[in-house]
This record gives sequence, structure tokens and C-alpha cells, in this order.
Amino acid sequence: MLGPFTIFAMFLYVLLCSLGIMANGFIVVVLGREWVRCHRLSPCDMILISLGASRFCMLWVGMIHDFYYFLHHLQYSKEPARQYFRIYWDFLNSTTFWFSAWLSVLFCVKIANFTHPIFLWLKWRVKELVPWFLLVSLLISFIVTMLYFVGNNALYQAFFQGTFSGNITYHSFTKNLEIHYFFPLKLITLSIPCSIFLVSIVLLITSLQRHSSKMQHGAHSTQDFSTEVHTRALKSLVSFLVLYAVSFLSLIIDVTLLSGLEGPWYWPWQILIYLSTSVHPFVLILGNSHLGGALRKLLLLPKTFWNDK
Repeated sequence: MLGPFTIFAMFLYVLLCSLGIMANGFIVVVLGREWVRCHRLSPCDMILISLGASRFCMLWVGMIHDFYYFLHHLQYSKEPARQYFRIYWDFLNSTTFWFSAWLSVLFCVKIANFTHPIFLWLKWRVKELVPWFLLVSLLISFIVTMLYFVGNNALYQAFFQGTFSGNITYHSFTKNLEIHYFFPLKLITLSIPCSIFLVSIVLLITSLQRHSSKMQHGAHSTQDFSTEVHTRALKSLVSFLVLYAVSFLSLIIDVTLLSGLEGPWYWPWQILIYLSTSVHPFVLILGNSHLGGALRKLLLLPKTFWNDK
């Protein structure tokens, strides 16, 4: 019998994921239609549509997995379902983190004002580099997923063979594999894109500080506009950083301390894991003129239809 708290947390989880699915689906549909119409996308839109598609699929896989685990917890370790779910989820989770990191890099390259040759080269070649960044992200995510699959397959085979005895139990074997294999793997693979994200924010803040100091000697309209662009990008990235950090820490803690969390706190923990994936798409939509305009048109459709009647 489910308690009121569990039912309420489950409802919030479904609501959060449903909103995230709609927001990410909206990004994919709007930019996909633009791609079909113009046969090309800007570097920013390429990253946004990739990130939206990855999050859209990840939320669906996550919801199906979480309900399957919640309803069939006793059979979960005995069946190959663990491997099937994890191979998709690990790939999509990795691509989501990498695509998010490249989005912060793009913001930094387009907005920050540095004269270092490497930075100028990136600014000049970013349009050509973004497709390669996305392809490399997919390749890295595929390799990481295969490494996760090796660990999950070892768990399944160990349970299936049932060769445990004495002090070595399936639970102890699982815990050791999580601490000594999954945790270092997840820490390394997620720390790299997270570090790229942080470096981009630091560079953008440094650029804003330099620009502000120059303005003290004489402000012009172009400088005011540049400051506004810097500030708007920083607000977007800082809000993203908070959500990004929550997702990163929750996934790391999920492997080490709270793996297999059950009971009334299972659904609140899942809400924390998918918070960034579901909330940040709205930040991207509102911060993008093209996506924001398409959303306003969509929201005005009922009013327009009613007036026409």
C-alpha cells in the first residue's frame, strides 16, 4: 500500500518529467522544422537540437526504467532488463552532459573578448568545429556506455551463475563493483565535461570584468550592449550551473551512498536526478529569441482561434 507522501512524490516526478519531455520536444520540433526549411542550422541551434533530442529520449527511458524498477524491484536484478535500460540511459546521460558543456563553450567563444591566438582561432572556426564536437561526444559516450555495459553484464552473470558463498554475497559483490568500478568511471567521465563547463563560465566572468573596467574610462552604446550580452549569457549559464551541479552530484552520490534507494524517498531522489533535464529546457527557450517567439505564437493560438470563431 502506497503512502500519501509516496503518491505525492510520484505525481511530482511524473509532472516534472512530462514538462521536460514537452519542453525538449518543443525545441527539437521547432529547430527540426527550421533545419528542413533552410537545410542548415547555426552552431548554437545544432547543439540545442542535439541536447533537446538527447534529453527527450533520456526522460522517456528514465521514466520507464524508474517505474519498472519500482514495480518489479525483486525481479530487477534477476532479469536482463537492468542491462537493456542502463545501456540506453548511460549513453543518453553522457551525451547530455557533453552537449551541455559544448553549449557553454559556444557561449564563451561567441561573447567573451580575448585576444589569445587559440581563442581567436576558436572564434573563427567554431562553425566548422561544432559538428565535430558533437560527433566526438557521441563517440566518447558510446565508449563510456560499453564500459558501463561490461560492469552491468558482470553483475547479471554473477547473479545468474549464483556462485557466491561464505563472506562473498551478491550484495557485497555489487557494492564492491559500484565503489571500485562504477564510481571511478562515472567520476572521470562526468568530471571532464563538467570541468569544461566551469572553465567556460570562469572565462566569461573574466571577460565581463575586463569589459566593465574599460567602460569606466568612457561608456558607449556598443559597450552598453556588450555588457548586456555578457550579463544575459552569465545569468543563463549560472542558472544552468546550479542545475548542472545538482545533476552531477546526485548521479555521483547515487553510485556511492544511495544506490538502490528504496522506500518513500525513492521518488524524491529521482526528482533531484532529473531536475536539470526537465527545468533547463525552459531557460533555453526563454533565452533564445527564435524559440521564445515560437512559444509565444503557440500560446497565442487558442486566443487567435477563439477570435476567428
